[in-house]
Amino acid sequence: MDAIYRRQRHFYDITREYYLLGRNRLIATLDVPLGGVALEIGCGTGRNLIHAARRYPHAHFYGLDISAAMLETATAAIDRAGLRNRITLACGDATIFDPVASFGRDNFDRVYFSYTLSMIPDWRAALQHAATMIGADGQLHLVDFGQQEGLPKWFGHILHAWLRQFSVTPPVGLPNELAAISRQVSRKLSFEPLYHGYAWAAQI
Repeated sequence: MDAIYRRQRHFYDITREYYLLGRNRLIATLDVPLGGVALEIGCGTGRNLIHAARRYPHAHFYGLDISAAMLETATAAIDRAGLRNRITLACGDATIFDPVASFGRDNFDRVYFSYTLSMIPDWRAALQHAATMIGADGQLHLVDFGQQEGLPKWFGHILHAWLRQFSVTPPVGLPNELAAISRQVSRKLSFEPLYHGYAWAAQI
């Protein structure tokens, strides 16, 4: 990830604004409770953390990323936004990190992925791990690339070929994996294709 984003991180947010659709929608649906805590897995440049912290000024946010380069950019952005006291960052692997060692806590009111599952080779393990961190009344949220099932096939072929250049692979079996996890944790699953399947959004 550092190799991919060492240079891209400087213009990442400007370019991604036009095709990482649904990120603001995810933040709007988090509904972090008063005095609550939320964890973003794969926080990248900190863009979502800053937006969410401003939307929910009564909550504390945590961000995990495997890229030290991205976290360097995120730290600078959070400092500029004056949110250092409300956002805590850590470096780690989404599939195995220890939340207590990283953040001093083992559960969160909200855990979310925003276009990061498609960059994690073992995304199923990352989802399973995240599900263990939602508190008694917690929720797991995500948005990521879908399979473009409602769009022309040529569009999907072009998009997937382009995404592969950035080590991005839309998770084909995501709906089934989410259903299995929701049964394991005895929670309700909400799944919705966005923009004719360009993106998939879900909540457990």
